[in-house]
Amino acid sequence: MINLNEVLTKGFDYKSITHKSKENKKLANVLRFENIFQKGLGLTGIILIIILLSIFITLAITSMPSIKHLGIKFLYSKEWNPVTDEFGALPFLLGTLLTSLLALIISTPFALSSAIFLGEYYPAGIVSNILKNIIELLASIPSVVYGFWGMVVLVPIIRNIELKLHVLPYGVGILTSSIILAIMIIPYSVSLSRQVISMVPPSLKEGAYSLGATRFEVIRKIIIPHTRSGLFAAVLLALGRALGETMAVTMLIGNSHYIPKNIFSPGNTMASVIANEFTEATGNVYLSVLIEMGLLLFVVTTLINISGRQIIKRYIFH
Repeated sequence: MINLNEVLTKGFDYKSITHKSKENKKLANVLRFENIFQKGLGLTGIILIIILLSIFITLAITSMPSIKHLGIKFLYSKEWNPVTDEFGALPFLLGTLLTSLLALIISTPFALSSAIFLGEYYPAGIVSNILKNIIELLASIPSVVYGFWGMVVLVPIIRNIELKLHVLPYGVGILTSSIILAIMIIPYSVSLSRQVISMVPPSLKEGAYSLGATRFEVIRKIIIPHTRSGLFAAVLLALGRALGETMAVTMLIGNSHYIPKNIFSPGNTMASVIANEFTEATGNVYLSVLIEMGLLLFVVTTLINISGRQIIKRYIFH
């Protein structure tokens, strides 16, 4: 009789099984299904790779008129004049990175505090359920609703602050869009961070408590060091969400084609300039420039994700 566990772990060709007994027939069917299932999983992975490469190749081919016309100057030029076909991505690249990083700086303390509160102090109960539902609701709100809320509530507040600081009272700008982005990405950080914190082995915490450690000391010396890789992954997830956000940022950033001088200045991101000008693009070069902007956003997002994974492997796992 053939051992099924041994066959599944070491591998076996189901075609070589003789069909003289019912047990061998059942085993042959199991192995046939296992073989089909394994090939199906591999095919799914290949399809995902093909989709990713197709997106990149499509963007690259469609961007060729812009690449030939502007070359590498597109990356560092500050000009944006569709009339003379002079285009530069530097203001939008800086706007994208500035709003995303500022949103991370604003959101990370709140996200980490909420995750510790839900994962350590109130992992279950009415309070935990209410807060979890609120966080999930924040993640499900459409970005255009965040944009409207920012225009009605946040813009007047920022304008009053600018008046007190003797800054031009735009109301909209880098800071306003970053605050909205921070609110939008907090649920993603909290959700993953809470799960990571709840997975800390109880024996580690109990050992620290038995040595006389306080709750704060356990969090600072046990939980955070043990979960830092997961917490960093949560920050990366939030950063990827912030880089690609379009509608709310478009409504609140001010849509200026100049490099922002400070966090109160209006600006633009790569996603917002595409959303604003894609339907108005006339001419082969103009349209190709916007597609190249999408290609640049694709590359920047990919590089940031790869860099983050390398940081995790180098400084955390080793």
